[in-house]
Amino acid sequence: MIALPNADVVCLGESLVTFVPSLPGRLADVPAFERGIGGAESNVACALARSGHTARWVSRVGADGFGDHLLAEIAAHGVDTSAVQRDPHRRTGIYFRTAGERATTADGTEAGHAEVLYYRAGSAASAMAPGLLERRSLWSARILHVTGITAALSPSCLDVLRMITTPAPGRPLISFDVNYRLGLWKDAAARSALPDTGDAPGPAVLLDLARGSDIVFVGEDEAAAAWDLRGPEAVRDALPEPRILVVKQGAAGATAYARQADGTDTVTAEPALRVEVVAPVGAGDAFAAGFLSGTLRGLPTAARLRHGHLMAAAALTVPGDLAVPPSRGHADRLAALDPARWGTLRLGPGWTADGAGTGRVEVRTP
Repeated sequence: MIALPNADVVCLGESLVTFVPSLPGRLADVPAFERGIGGAESNVACALARSGHTARWVSRVGADGFGDHLLAEIAAHGVDTSAVQRDPHRRTGIYFRTAGERATTADGTEAGHAEVLYYRAGSAASAMAPGLLERRSLWSARILHVTGITAALSPSCLDVLRMITTPAPGRPLISFDVNYRLGLWKDAAARSALPDTGDAPGPAVLLDLARGSDIVFVGEDEAAAAWDLRGPEAVRDALPEPRILVVKQGAAGATAYARQADGTDTVTAEPALRVEVVAPVGAGDAFAAGFLSGTLRGLPTAARLRHGHLMAAAALTVPGDLAVPPSRGHADRLAALDPARWGTLRLGPGWTADGAGTGRVEVRTP
């Protein structure tokens, strides 16, 4: 197989066609749905491509209309989809969801959390295996981004992530978003997709994959639910291996641990922005894209975190998974605000187009 041209970022993982209710309500009561696309890794690729980076999405889709739709939509964001394989025997995955965040707790019953119903078992992407591409094709990027979702899809998908997170000569920076999805791991256990590693195979697998990665993103809530770890310091103690660990703390902000040459960490925390939230879905992927964009540009850690918050704010202020990111100049100006002015920033729907500020972007003097 011929190696693909170099890219800034390669993102590997499953994308699905999404169906979102046209009206509020339970899935059982909604009469119609609007079609979109969703997928943690392709979301990151789309956001990076629209931010001026070269991004490639690697996956498999069915030789069906939904596969056509995914390829066309993702490519329309400027992402290279030439490495995506079509499977004539397996279907493209789909899912239905209501608005809201995905739950990470055992019962998934918190108020405000989404109903999510997946039809992805046996999908084309679940057949991904280490032989999907030659290693030099996956390695042909400065950063290779993956998430823990892929590990739960099938044993062969888990093999792909284990290959990627195993140190090897010439390996790019490996970016790993834990993306703990309890329902996926329950499904994986039910179909015996994972080896017997005790009572909590999913969390154990995710911890192992994170330890083999260079840049790791994890939500504080995910770390508590998966590993019973409370607070950023506890997460870093459990994950000392990654060069950079980013613990996302919801409305409080995010904390990054960056290992220095002498083995010590530089700890950087940046508060989140105040945002008029339209829908929370996709914000975590957008944050990762913003941080990785700053990494590619060689920005200081604090600026990377701020660009993550800004990209997340773009996603939070639109109804779907994908948002138009702010222009690089617009984002740079906001990221450069002093701490007091950053703390008074208010962002609402449409703010990414308001470079001069028209009421969508507010910066108040404290």
